[in-house]
Amino acid sequence: MAEETAGGAPARESGPDKGIPEEGVQPRGKWANNMEFIFSMAGEIIGLGNLWRFPYLCFKHGGGKPWTALGQYTSEGGVTAWRKICPMFEGLGIASQVIVMYLNIYYIVVLAWAIFYLYNSFKSPLPWSQCDNAWNTEMCHKRPSFYANPHMFKPDDSWSFLNNITSLDYFENYTNVNETVSLYSRSPEEEFWLLRVLRMSDGMSLGKVHWDLSVCLLIAWVICYFCVFKGIKSTGKVVYFTATFPYLMLFILFIRGVTLPGAAEGLKYYLSPDFRKLFDPDIWRDAGTQVFFSYAVCQGVLTALGSYNKYNYNCYRDCLALCCLNSATSIFAGFAVFSVLGFLAYDLNVSMEEVAASGPGLAFIAYPRALSMLPAPSFWAVLFFLMILFLGLDSQFVCVESVATALTDMFPRYLRRRGGREILILVIAVVCFLLGLPLVCEGGIHLFTLIDAYGVSGTSLLLIACLETIVIGWVYGADRFLDNIEDMIGYRPLCVWKYCWLFVTPAICGLTLLYDLAQIRLVRYYGYQFGVSGAVLCGLLIITPLICIPVFIFVALCRKPDQMTTPSSDLRQARPHKPILTLCNLTVLRAQGQPNRRADESHEKIMMEEPSGV
Repeated sequence: MAEETAGGAPARESGPDKGIPEEGVQPRGKWANNMEFIFSMAGEIIGLGNLWRFPYLCFKHGGGKPWTALGQYTSEGGVTAWRKICPMFEGLGIASQVIVMYLNIYYIVVLAWAIFYLYNSFKSPLPWSQCDNAWNTEMCHKRPSFYANPHMFKPDDSWSFLNNITSLDYFENYTNVNETVSLYSRSPEEEFWLLRVLRMSDGMSLGKVHWDLSVCLLIAWVICYFCVFKGIKSTGKVVYFTATFPYLMLFILFIRGVTLPGAAEGLKYYLSPDFRKLFDPDIWRDAGTQVFFSYAVCQGVLTALGSYNKYNYNCYRDCLALCCLNSATSIFAGFAVFSVLGFLAYDLNVSMEEVAASGPGLAFIAYPRALSMLPAPSFWAVLFFLMILFLGLDSQFVCVESVATALTDMFPRYLRRRGGREILILVIAVVCFLLGLPLVCEGGIHLFTLIDAYGVSGTSLLLIACLETIVIGWVYGADRFLDNIEDMIGYRPLCVWKYCWLFVTPAICGLTLLYDLAQIRLVRYYGYQFGVSGAVLCGLLIITPLICIPVFIFVALCRKPDQMTTPSSDLRQARPHKPILTLCNLTVLRAQGQPNRRADESHEKIMMEEPSGV
């Protein structure tokens, strides 16, 4: 007897694997158990942004899942799911995968930097804590730590060999020395980042490839490949470690941070609210884009992960829990970050504004600088960069999985065969590695900055999000989608989601998009102003994914103009005669067609292993 869901309906499965597959074509896999899905989702939505973006935005502004269900319902990846839901908007899935490809190319460069720093963390002294290296300039100034070297700051000790002054003169003229240092010098950590790691060129010319960073990039791709080459069979096992290990590292760094002098001041800056900022539109734009990046919205990744769930899996419950976990992780990471930055400000006798940073500036300059001031700095540096590596690694290979899933579902006859997936992942890895080599050139940081700001920009994601919610709410039908979710999990989600899809989310995305477009301008990196070539590249990065949307609308119009908004007959509809959208008891969109007998019959034949009452 077929197993039943909590709602009493027979457990069913939807997807492309219904019926008899072609000879040699492998069946579409499923997660071995619920925990693999949960850890994979956690690994994707909890990443470097939780560590280096969310805490800084809180400081800057004064303190203070429907796509998973779509994949589960259709059992399809980020492209074919939209093709089945609404054929004319298949381009939304293509646009998302273009953005994921941007991520696959540039995001892993951060892991290459982390591997480079991790390798150097085993050296003593830490190479970024000294000014006597070959790459250092006369502007380099090392500031000894009060905390790690208290004996150097006793009144009867002289360390004129460092600053050409006695210790008594130092205390009398500390303010003047500090101002001089800040105006005419750079820290060894900054010079290590600029002159040893990046070795920046002056303009947009790429220059030569740095072989050591290229090796680190290759190592990152090799690790990523062996994590995902078997699909969810390997990914589901690896995430047990990669999704939990960063929490251990973060907890250790948190305990160390809050026990340092000055930590309380750093936490005060992190937590102190400034309610006047609520009237600043920039805070809402930053908050919106942070949500998109943190929750991997509109990238097709959540759809791909959800597509490997069994049909009656309670993704609604787990997505709500994972959202809470993501937010809690961001808040907790803020404590670990700003406790250490508070110590740095205390030890350097400067304000928090001078040490607060986000992005690579936090991970590769500010935090290493603070760690180098601690006793046993190599130990803490190893822990920190291991955390950075694993935080980014699971997000990276889930993005690779998203592209592989999308391509496999688009061309199952060719790619879902024995050995096909391993070759596909290898091709993706090799192509993305080669395309990533320009990012580890002398001018690579400029290209990295542009991709980060415009390739995966809030502009593209906001437009895609706005269109996706409109398609789900107003074209496919919000009521029909709620019926689909109810059919899967056994109970109806809160009705508030319907009105979010119909009104709230499109309005917020649309208004934020308009403001973002009004504020768009070319970014700078260390004062470098991008010229015409930079502007052209920015335009191409934004337009390339978005152009897919009108192109595929035109393709659908040419193919089947009378079925542009008709869902695939393979999709099960629990209430086919019910209107797909109603408002205030008024029918806005009527039912589309009769129930699909073939899909229902194939559903009934599938026995589910998941227990009832999910």
